[in-house]
Amino acid sequence: MSKPKVAFFDFTCCEGCQLTVVDSLQTHPELLDAVEIVQFREAMSEKGEDYQIAFVEGSLARPADAERVRGIREKAQVLIALGACAHLGGINTIRNRQKLVDVRKYVYGDKYEWFDAYEARPISAAVKVDYFIPGCPIDRFEFLEVVKALLQGRTPKIPDYPMCVECKLKENVCMYDIGKTCIGPITRAGCGAICPSYGDGCEGCRGLITNPNLNAAKDVLEEHGLTVKEIMDQTDLFGTYQMMEMEGVSYD
Repeated sequence: MSKPKVAFFDFTCCEGCQLTVVDSLQTHPELLDAVEIVQFREAMSEKGEDYQIAFVEGSLARPADAERVRGIREKAQVLIALGACAHLGGINTIRNRQKLVDVRKYVYGDKYEWFDAYEARPISAAVKVDYFIPGCPIDRFEFLEVVKALLQGRTPKIPDYPMCVECKLKENVCMYDIGKTCIGPITRAGCGAICPSYGDGCEGCRGLITNPNLNAAKDVLEEHGLTVKEIMDQTDLFGTYQMMEMEGVSYD
């Protein structure tokens, strides 16, 4: 029986999620016996175009990116968004709050017209995404579980409950009780509440849970003398695209 062929692709990102994959494969080399990696720029120079599973890291930042990811989608039986940039649009979408021409001038100066660009967005804005692995970067153990599930013909299970659950299980002191902000009440769990465990509030790199209880979140803010704007500004770090969608903003 032939091994499933796997390819990794990157768009606008730091490629930290792919480096996490490399680390995972170093500690769990048995996965290399179960799949055949045909394309992975971070780890190999060979490029194969015959693959069944595609992992895509990075957000779409120019029209040509959408065309390229559609080509990947056409070849792949399964496509997985790898990390916050591919899943949410990520940090790259912060620029969407500004006029695109101003952003291009700031970055490229008087050569700004030489470089094509559009409002940054997640890959799901252009193609159907079968599964996603959230986070910035992804969690290596979650990546391993997703791969194992796919190889066994199971649907990968990504947590869809608030990160506060993990904080309580770890008996962490709530960030609000020590005068800090945190968007754990509406952020997808699965990271082990790593940031609050080290004294920092959650910044939402795993995205919002399905149907977040925003009213309850507002009650928490009011209880601690904070405003909705303060928490929404924090959500914009990784979730600008989602927040602007909720505001009714759309792109061509």
